[in-house]
Formats: sequence, C-alpha cells, structure tokens
Amino acid sequence: MAEPVTRYRFTVEEFHRMGEAGIFGEDDRLELIEGELVRMSPVGSRHAACVARLMRLFVPLQERAIVWVQNPLRLGEQTEVYPDVSLLRWRVDYYASGHPGPEAVLLVVEVSETSLAYDREVKVPLYARAGVPEVWVVDVEGRVLWVHRMPEGEAYREVWRLEAGEEVAPEAFPEHRLRVQDILGFS
Repeated sequence: MAEPVTRYRFTVEEFHRMGEAGIFGEDDRLELIEGELVRMSPVGSRHAACVARLMRLFVPLQERAIVWVQNPLRLGEQTEVYPDVSLLRWRVDYYASGHPGPEAVLLVVEVSETSLAYDREVKVPLYARAGVPEVWVVDVEGRVLWVHRMPEGEAYREVWRLEAGEEVAPEAFPEHRLRVQDILGFS
C-alpha cells in the first residue's frame, strides 16, 4: 500500500523569508496560490505591450489611485499574487508599510497571452473569494476583454465579454471610459 503524499503549504511570511534567504533566483517568477508555489508564465511581447498600454491608459487616474504594475497583492495568509495591473486606493506611503490586500484593490487586470484558462479558472475565483470588487482579464489571443464585477463566493455575479468597438470603465471611476481596442492594441 502506497503512503499518502504529504504536501507542505507555505504561508506568505514563509514565502517572503525564502525569497530573502535567496532560495529563489532573481528571475524566478513565482506566485503563492493557496500555499503552493506556482511558476508564472513567461511574459511574451504582446503581453508586455498590453501591460504598457494599460499603464498609459490609467495614467490620468494617478492623482486618485495608485497604478500598481506586476507587484504583489496579498489575498490571504497563504496567497500572494502578482497581477499585471491593479488600481489601488490612494495611500501616501504607496503601501511601503506592507503589501496591499484585497481591501485596497479597486480593480485587478490580468493579461492572458498563454494563461487564459489559468487566469479565468484559478485566479478569478481567488479574487472573488477575497472580495476584489472588479477583475478584467485581457484575452490577447481571442482579442476580447472579460469584465468581472460583484464578487460572490468564488465567482462574480456580473461577467461581460467585450470586443473592439465597445467601451469599458473601472467601476470605481465610471467617467474614465476606455476603448477596448486601445487596451488590446488594434483599431
């Protein structure tokens, strides 16, 4: 009879200590998902370009929110993710006293060039469970934007699929309308 496999689940603090101890290489792109280390997909050129476009599109909001790009977001004791772009509640210290949690988040944007299934099936439910109010998933391959609002349990009650020719605005900034094609990078 085979012995059961025992998995060790790390906390965010242990994850940070391992990083400080040099266990991970400088170029290791890891997230902590429910206590397990998960290697993030490499950033392709279309992914990087989309993140750069989003940064430019969100610049006008910098007086009212912090544009947080590929930086940590702590969703719980055993989960720390690195969304591509987040809009955070304004804080004078820019969260220097500790990584922001879900209560700080106004919007999370995940750019999916090769990770669409993972982003929609794993990360979006994590965001919903943590109470992140709004998540956008940019499907680079499919050339669409998925908007998720109103978290409830592990899902969002409102989900829209938007294409070129349509507009979207962060729920926290309804006057900041963006054209989907400007996010996706085509006219």
